Amino acid sequence: MPRFSHSDTALVWFRRDLRSFDHAALHHALATSRRVFCVFVFDQAIIDKLPRADRRIEFIRDSVAELDASLRQLGGGLLVLHGDARTAIPALAEELQADAVFVNRDYEPAAIARDDDVAQKLAEDGRILHRLKDQVVFEKDEVLTQSGTPFSVFTPYRNAWMKKLQTDINGLQPYDIDSFAAHFADPAQNRHAHMPTLAGLGFSATNLKELQLSTGMSGAQRLFEDFAERLPQYDRTRDFPAVKGPSYLSVHLRFGTVSIRGLVRYAIEAMRTGQGGSGAATWLNELIWRDFYFMILARHPHVVDRSFKPEYDAVVWEEGAHADRLFDAWCNGRTGYPLVDAAMAQINQTGYMHNRLRMVTASFLVKDLGIDWRRGERYFAEKLNDYDLSANNGGWQWAASTGCDAQPYFRIFNPVTQSEKFDPDGKFIRRYLSQLARLSNKHIHAPWKLAATELEDAGIVLGRDYPQPIVSHEEARVRTLQRYGVVKKTYS
Repeated sequence: MPRFSHSDTALVWFRRDLRSFDHAALHHALATSRRVFCVFVFDQAIIDKLPRADRRIEFIRDSVAELDASLRQLGGGLLVLHGDARTAIPALAEELQADAVFVNRDYEPAAIARDDDVAQKLAEDGRILHRLKDQVVFEKDEVLTQSGTPFSVFTPYRNAWMKKLQTDINGLQPYDIDSFAAHFADPAQNRHAHMPTLAGLGFSATNLKELQLSTGMSGAQRLFEDFAERLPQYDRTRDFPAVKGPSYLSVHLRFGTVSIRGLVRYAIEAMRTGQGGSGAATWLNELIWRDFYFMILARHPHVVDRSFKPEYDAVVWEEGAHADRLFDAWCNGRTGYPLVDAAMAQINQTGYMHNRLRMVTASFLVKDLGIDWRRGERYFAEKLNDYDLSANNGGWQWAASTGCDAQPYFRIFNPVTQSEKFDPDGKFIRRYLSQLARLSNKHIHAPWKLAATELEDAGIVLGRDYPQPIVSHEEARVRTLQRYGVVKKTYS
């Protein structure tokens, strides 16, 4: 456990950890300081680049409001700034005469650079920035191979992760907040103690409430309680987008309205008691994948814009006007492949995409259309409510076969067989492509295979009501194998 010298006044800077419980930075600040202020910054360096109607900003704003209310119940409250965090945090620390600023560590290169700048400015004023581990169970160099190097394959990483957990008795312990609540400073008289409106931040309302996407700590708790009842079946339901299988907690993990330690504790206890059935171990695996991708990003920051495997940077992707038209069709769900198009409609309308469909749509863009995975990654980064650089990058590089522990390049998802296997009744497709609703369960996965008269009976004219396929999967597979032929690697 880290040790900190005692200070008179501390400032806790909330970022992607919007909760008032089991919070590393908050705990250590309260435990070592006479009085503690809390702040959240709507960082213009980040949010000014976003669309003016962005569900994530609305989610954050509502979650920050709930965090403020919770902190007030504990005796504190939240100062809220709208500006550049690089200058706003040092300025606030000076205004409050804070000796130290406590934050939970971020692993994205841009965030690390920002925090380094803040740390330097604070140091120039005789103050210190304390960075703590909070959003992962194990970080960076905590799980290594026997030779002391980082893992690049998930299964041995998972095994080592589980072994380390058995020896690290404090790894999952919750951070106590309530016992130190008397150290909260009351920010009521501070000029920053107000909650901005969406409009005040320069954003407009979205369909967040219409989607019934629960925000804040209370929303995370409701989702968790619902999922806990479904956990025993998780391994059997998680791959089917028409079924309520996932936890839907990804956006809450992204913004820290739930504690990763609490989720892992629950999964392990469910495995130990048998109450989690066969689903608990599968869910724990997914939580470990999250740590794995954070570790990859921290140890290999080049993955942000290059392939994890350097030899794959030699792959030549489709470019030019035709490639742009294909990319536009993919973005807007007009590829002629129903499962792909329904998945893209889901992300465009809701900001969410089922994990199985993230793999299917990514594979289709890269291996059917031959388009650079980075273009798809950027599109998901703009659209996903739960966008997280490490997981998004890891997922796209997995699909493109350019990443660590990725599928071999010659394994190419067939979008039709994926559709038949994971949406066999076409329920998901019909939810987002109502024009195909009258097709049978058998034919809805590949409508172009039907005769024109059969399509007309279902009220469909291809090219008018629904697109013809923009590519032949069989022909695309041949081109993909040729494209990846530049990679000089032997697979068994």
